[in-house]
Amino acid sequence: MSATSTAPMAGATALPGLRPSLKVPVSLGVLALIALIFFGLMGPDQTAEMKISDPGDAFAVPALMIPGQVGGIVLAILLLAMAGYSIFLWTRGERSPKWLPIAFAVVFVFALLVWIVAGARQPSISLAGLVAGSVTLAVPLVFGSLSGVLCERVGVVNIAIEGQLLGGAFTAALVATVTGSPYVGLIAAAAAGAVVSMVLAVFSIKYLVNQIIVGVVLNVLVSGLTGFLFGTVMVPNKEQFNTPGRLDILPIPFLSDIPIIGPILFEQSIAGYLMYVAVAIVWFGLFKTRWGLRVRAVGEHPQAADTLGINVNATRFWNVTLGGAIAGIGGAVFTLVTIDSFTKEISGGRGFIALAALIFGRWNPIGAFLASLLFGFAYNLQSILGIIGTPVPSQFMAMLPYLVTIFAVAGLVGRSRPPAASGIPYVKG
Repeated sequence: MSATSTAPMAGATALPGLRPSLKVPVSLGVLALIALIFFGLMGPDQTAEMKISDPGDAFAVPALMIPGQVGGIVLAILLLAMAGYSIFLWTRGERSPKWLPIAFAVVFVFALLVWIVAGARQPSISLAGLVAGSVTLAVPLVFGSLSGVLCERVGVVNIAIEGQLLGGAFTAALVATVTGSPYVGLIAAAAAGAVVSMVLAVFSIKYLVNQIIVGVVLNVLVSGLTGFLFGTVMVPNKEQFNTPGRLDILPIPFLSDIPIIGPILFEQSIAGYLMYVAVAIVWFGLFKTRWGLRVRAVGEHPQAADTLGINVNATRFWNVTLGGAIAGIGGAVFTLVTIDSFTKEISGGRGFIALAALIFGRWNPIGAFLASLLFGFAYNLQSILGIIGTPVPSQFMAMLPYLVTIFAVAGLVGRSRPPAASGIPYVKG
């Protein structure tokens, strides 16, 4: 049994006598003060050089030269203004508009970047390279989070994303090596992810086993199985079973020549382009088609969906299977794009970050895509810190995705509610 409630839309006036939550105004205010103190008043004296494009580009854009302390103070004042606007709306009984936390996050991240670069031994960074690397690292996260969206929208909690990614990565490397075709490995990775999801679906839907427990067990099982096969099959016979090659980079004519964004977005492998297509198709399917209406009905109120003639458990089974196939493609990115071989635990916990992106994106394909890009940015920035010689520990940046997840789950970045029947098995009658 579930209850639903309708909340006022962002920016709308709350009900008489009731004020909206203070979470967002307080959170923005605290972060703005932190930015003022650390990025501004205690900011470094050096000037941060932000290279927007590479010098060899046909349409080179001059680099941004931002004084560390002065730039930090200016950006912090802008953050304080946005926090003040949020508090002003709260005093009038109105919620902060949806764009406000997003704009605040963009300015805060830029202020953080200026602070880090200005304090480095080499106070220079390529924004184009940073964003391009972030997109590449975000690809498996996007596929994993889309898998979670498809599963949870239909009422099944998919904790097994990590296992689906790992299974896809192993299968892609093995099949691509044996067949000599990375593209066949990509298809095999989708099949492997689907198989892992089928196990999750059978036990959680047919036998009503706790979905979270099944997901955790599958993660451990796939990790152990791939680790065993890696040590006994791939390591002794690397040339025969673990040299898959890479997916070719396929620049799109004209689009890849667009200054700055062209090389970032339109010089991708087939997996990168599949990411864009998958996000668009899943969003359109969920919110613009009859299939999506049925899926969301099953995830919100399966009893009502059943009375309308929808086969609830069959819908759940095939959605979970499709989600696993998508996650398997994400796993193939590790072995066919990022590096050209499989290593033990190659996914490195990305499945759980994808689950965090799903929550942060509010169970929406586009939201999950943007959240995955944010986490990819944090991962890439972590590696760049060591190159430019910043005094900020790289472990600090490694914590960012998890800190953002905590804020998302706590509701500090806005209300986040899963489908009402998510995690609840359905028994007909």
